[in-house]
Amino acid sequence: MEAYMSRKVDRRSFIGGSDARVILGDNEANLIRLWREKRGEAQPENLSDNLIVQLGTVTEDLNRRWYERNTGHAIKHVQRQLQHPVNRWMAATLDGLVDPGGAVFEAKFMLPWTFSEEAAAEKHMAQLQHNMWVANATSAVLSVITGGGKWVELTVHADPLYQHLLLTAEKKFWRCVQSGEEPRLFGVEPPRPRLEAVRIIDMSASNSWAEFAATYRRTQPAYQEHEATRAELKKLVPEDAKEAIGHGLRAKRSKSGAISFDLMDVEVADAPLQ
Repeated sequence: MEAYMSRKVDRRSFIGGSDARVILGDNEANLIRLWREKRGEAQPENLSDNLIVQLGTVTEDLNRRWYERNTGHAIKHVQRQLQHPVNRWMAATLDGLVDPGGAVFEAKFMLPWTFSEEAAAEKHMAQLQHNMWVANATSAVLSVITGGGKWVELTVHADPLYQHLLLTAEKKFWRCVQSGEEPRLFGVEPPRPRLEAVRIIDMSASNSWAEFAATYRRTQPAYQEHEATRAELKKLVPEDAKEAIGHGLRAKRSKSGAISFDLMDVEVADAPLQ
């Protein structure tokens, strides 16, 4: 069971969700800077002049309200700080928890020309998996507002393999913080958890979709008639018959009792049985 923090804790005393992305990343300079920050040898990066970060901050409340309005779910425990009950050096400051269900809620702002569902999930996967581990949650919701006025909801499920690799990397990093040994990139390519499909896509502009949709609509009545006829033919095959032949059609019964059909040449089908 996760433990709530009774007071605001110095970020240098734990590894948080945003730290997880750096630890599992591929930028050695960022890793060393984070290590020095945790050791108290450097001040945290000043992000007050980072416009994208500030846009994410000021749109967080809107993001949360927009999610609630479009899903009918409530967001509880906003900005609640949690601490892992066993690994006390692991903690998370949550954007919230979804009610009902208890999924970790994460609000993000992204630029429209760099946005895709896959890129958003990959960019924030370490943070999501870390927060799910700390919160003992089985899923997380990534709610994204883009600069193009688009809102996207992604659901990510807890991935035990990913979390194992992440926990291993975080343990090594925290030992370096305690010992003073400079960390190195871990060089692990974590698996990419499968996203839950939640989008509704308009395919009206696709010519291929239009062509196959027309064929599907045209042939569906014939297919339905075919399936109904097949069911009736199966009923006509005697229980003790291994095969039934007639009018260009052969029914064959397998050892398991399943009946299959295949077409025959009419001449062969009309030949007398021995």
